[in-house]
Amino acid sequence: MKFRKKPVVIEAEQFLPFTDEMGAVNSNLVPIVYYDKTSSTHWSCNTLEGKHEVTPYDWIITGVKGEKYPCKPDIFEMTYEKVE
Repeated sequence: MKFRKKPVVIEAEQFLPFTDEMGAVNSNLVPIVYYDKTSSTHWSCNTLEGKHEVTPYDWIITGVKGEKYPCKPDIFEMTYEKVE
């Protein structure tokens, strides 16, 4: 059997880390994406399935129930198109 994904409009923001004027590592999506010394990428996002590592330029998607999860840029581009 084959299935087609239902057309659902989602909200998403691209993760962009930066160093602030005090030299602290920060994120444009704090507290959704946070600095995590235990992560190999140094960034994490809490999802319904637990903590997921995030890398710069990943998209953070808000799901249909308000949950957050990361998506790699290439997958995001193949899956979603901008809605005006």
